[in-house]
Amino acid sequence: MGCCNRRCGLIAGAVFGAVVAILGGILIPVGKIVIEGTVEKETVIEPGTTAYDSWVSAGANVYRQFWIFNLKNPVEVLQYGARPVVLEKGPYTYRIRYLPKENITFNPNHTASFLLPQGAIFEPSMSVGSEEDKITTLNLAVAGAYSLVPNVLHSVLETMIRTSNSSLFQHRTVKEMLWGYRDPMLKDTVGLFSTYNGTYDGYYTVFSGKDDISKFLPKAIPKLTTVNADTASFLTDFFSSFTPDASAFAPLLDKKKLIYFFSSDICRSASAQFEASLDLKGIEVYRYTLPPSTLASPTVNPDNRCFCKNPKTTKNCTLAGVLDIGSCQDGRPVYMSLPHFLHGSPSLREDVLGLSPNEEHHNTFLDVEPTTGFTMRFAKRIQVNMMYGPSKVITVLKKVKDYTIFPIVWLNETASLDDQTADMFKNELISRIRTLELIQQVLLGTGVAIFALCLISYCVLRGRNSQSKLA
Repeated sequence: MGCCNRRCGLIAGAVFGAVVAILGGILIPVGKIVIEGTVEKETVIEPGTTAYDSWVSAGANVYRQFWIFNLKNPVEVLQYGARPVVLEKGPYTYRIRYLPKENITFNPNHTASFLLPQGAIFEPSMSVGSEEDKITTLNLAVAGAYSLVPNVLHSVLETMIRTSNSSLFQHRTVKEMLWGYRDPMLKDTVGLFSTYNGTYDGYYTVFSGKDDISKFLPKAIPKLTTVNADTASFLTDFFSSFTPDASAFAPLLDKKKLIYFFSSDICRSASAQFEASLDLKGIEVYRYTLPPSTLASPTVNPDNRCFCKNPKTTKNCTLAGVLDIGSCQDGRPVYMSLPHFLHGSPSLREDVLGLSPNEEHHNTFLDVEPTTGFTMRFAKRIQVNMMYGPSKVITVLKKVKDYTIFPIVWLNETASLDDQTADMFKNELISRIRTLELIQQVLLGTGVAIFALCLISYCVLRGRNSQSKLA
């Protein structure tokens, strides 16, 4: 009778262990479904969700750092046609994106429209000098007019340059170059970001993700691979903030797939590819970087063919590393590139000396938390260049030997998760996921151990009873 009770007990224990193990196994898919459901619900852009507050107003401080290229040999360039030699000066740092989105409107088709106020506050402690530091750089008005004015009217442009005492290069303060000055030739305000402060970036419309989380934010503006008259009508001016689309992506990222975001700085959508998994303040993030094909020549990446409008200035459309965005810059000779012409044709660095591209310091990256799709850290780096070339009529260009894409400034727009937000994120999400995983492992491990122990004990006991009967 005792043996029978022990066998029954062991069988019951084995069954119990199996049930516990099965429960632990069931928790794995069930827990995943629960977590995914919660994440999808909380990443929808609507009042009351976790994502909404951080979407309306950036939680972390966002900074834009500028490095301005100071020309070291202006006289030699003008008088002897020497190649320009530049030396970057910076950073000059400004805090941006501190104003919340305005005019937020939720539309019936599960989209949200909004305006993004723009403003910049100088941060002296994060800068190498003051905004009054002087630099020698390209004259924006002269370079712009050179491309806009037809060759037959270059004599008129020559007169304008002479009467205003202008030249191909100029001495300006950092503040003037960035935020504007009154140009003596154009009799108007000129500056790289003269229309930034006190204006708006947008009007943007983004998917909220309410009907389909895969439509969350990145597809807010159609993925564009060309710029034409139709698309140019709604492209924002370059000299404005980056679009907000890269602040978040659809949750539950698949590292094998590209992520997309629209960028008004290069007048097109762009993709980023997975590079590595990193640890950011105890949080696993996926690092995404721009593939070299983003700025490849049209002969390599046909999607860039619309950015090649002038075969003379682009070496018959074989020039890599720069995009001519004049189509959405009212024809101005603005060329976008990565800093120091990273991933660009060698000729770009041969025509302008003093540049040293570095993948670590000059490439753009996004560190995205894969479960929620939130961008935890980013560095968006871009360089603004303008083009000038030879002229038989314009005095300041007579010694210029060939078309030159001159680097004016490169910027790094960056932000990173702070310690307080990181702790909150870990407590609210990661700790729950880890707790669930721990419970799953304990139940599965305990159940398997009980089942195995009871099964082994039952077999041993049964073997002993068999031997006793034989004896």
